[in-house]
Amino acid sequence: SSFSFSKRNQRFFLFLYNFHVSECESIFVFLRTQSSHLRSISFETFLERISFYKKIELEVFTKSFKAILWVFKEPFLHYVRYRGKVILASKGTSFLMNKWKYYLVRFWQCYFYIWSQPIRIHINQLSNHSLDFLGYLSSVRLKPLMVRSQMIENAFLIETASKKFDTLMPITPMIGSLSKAKFCNVIGHPISKPVWAALSDSDIIERFAHIYRNISHYHSGSLKKMSLYRIKYIL
Repeated sequence: SSFSFSKRNQRFFLFLYNFHVSECESIFVFLRTQSSHLRSISFETFLERISFYKKIELEVFTKSFKAILWVFKEPFLHYVRYRGKVILASKGTSFLMNKWKYYLVRFWQCYFYIWSQPIRIHINQLSNHSLDFLGYLSSVRLKPLMVRSQMIENAFLIETASKKFDTLMPITPMIGSLSKAKFCNVIGHPISKPVWAALSDSDIIERFAHIYRNISHYHSGSLKKMSLYRIKYIL
């Protein structure tokens, strides 16, 4: 039937997608584990230990690979993938991140024969933009710090700033989700659930407590707890 063929076709394409993603991620894992060797090993010696790039017989890829391999000297590299979205986080300059962007485009074109558009790769600095991912708003902000230095007769106040990584729970999308589930209205005011009218008081309290426990456990990493208190008020 056409339905079974369509379903089988979707499963096949899903298998191909997961296969290509696993190949790509295995390369990132390899580069991450080998990044500690890059500071003391020359490019020529390091290239002899690489086998995956030989799968491509294009000479242009082999030459360009040697030229852009130096971007992996950055040890602070983090890779996250969730539902088709990929995030590469690195501690470096904008020039380094543009090198990463150039490498990814060339990598997909030469290794997977996929024509990728550079405009689909966004570079955001956490110091200027917040990152919305997995239910958290992440950003880096400067935290002012006052240090008092005491000498023999004089005291000095030294003002400095340190970078702090903030993880916050976005309250507006959470209220929107609770509103769709009929727990509150669009502005966050609690409303009754007629479906639960036949339940006992203990069952209703247990259900609300179970929902709040799951939310609070997942968002326990949020630095500001006021959003969790507001969700508790709604529930």
